[in-house]
Amino acid sequence: MATYRVLVSDPISEKGVDALRAAPEISVDVNTGLKPDELLKIIGDYHGLVVRSQTKVTPEVFAAAKNLKAIGRAGVGVDNIDRAAATDHGVVVMNTPSGNTISTAEHAFTLMLSLARNIPQAHASIIAGKWDRKSFEGVEIFGKRLAILGMGRIGTEFAKRAQAFGMNVVAYDPFLTAARAQSLKVELAESAAVALSGADVVTLHIPLTPETQHILNAERIGLMNPGALIINCARGGLVDESAAKAHLGSGHLAGIALDVFETEPPTAEFPLLGAKMRFHSTLRRFYCGGAGKRRHRSRPPSEKFPHHRGNRKCGEHAKPR
Repeated sequence: MATYRVLVSDPISEKGVDALRAAPEISVDVNTGLKPDELLKIIGDYHGLVVRSQTKVTPEVFAAAKNLKAIGRAGVGVDNIDRAAATDHGVVVMNTPSGNTISTAEHAFTLMLSLARNIPQAHASIIAGKWDRKSFEGVEIFGKRLAILGMGRIGTEFAKRAQAFGMNVVAYDPFLTAARAQSLKVELAESAAVALSGADVVTLHIPLTPETQHILNAERIGLMNPGALIINCARGGLVDESAAKAHLGSGHLAGIALDVFETEPPTAEFPLLGAKMRFHSTLRRFYCGGAGKRRHRSRPPSEKFPHHRGNRKCGEHAKPR
């Protein structure tokens, strides 16, 4: 008879579920798409909880989870888990910092290329029976200055790919040492503003915190070169969407690719839905950056779930200056 019960409340790979079920002392229930009140009713029966980003583990959830001992986050960010409440209730919080690194880096890089060369718009034009090559000429990224905010695992992988394409990389991350920056062959900026000054492209790979919210505001976007591009596959709220709309309208920004939004799903009030742009390069997607088929496969448990208790720092943290 199983000693522990584990609830998987968000969709994860079947291999992950099978690995849990292989342990004779663990009983696993997969119950996804739960509403907050539904989760509160059943969470008290479980010793473990596995989530991605959909489930919000609030103080109310912890209060109802009388038997909960551990939470496993299948992904990097743990901002959907109240870590202060986890500390108060003695619950261990674990993440998978390298589980979707390559998938997310490739996805973000693909968005940059698609944005620079107007791929989705050109495709839609052809499907519509048009032949308008001049409108979708795009720009080369070779020789362009790329600013990376957040040089953790994903930012580092993005940098490698950008360098292979001949981009000049400048990075800002308060935890990035000069020695590490030198080994990665990137220019180290002392602040977000310095990194963005004169940048042609910026990609974001930082968590959403009070310090990083709207790290790309009107002022900092204005520091970038005219015709700049923004890529955000990290967290909604890092980009001030209203400011981005204004810069798109003026032509200062040539395009923005968003995989995450301040409000998800975006409402009718989402600023960029009605943005009038001088250019045609705005790409909007729902979040699937970490959804590549190879994510979370063939990795030892010690790499998948390095332990973090309570409010110990998890992931990458960058503070704007």
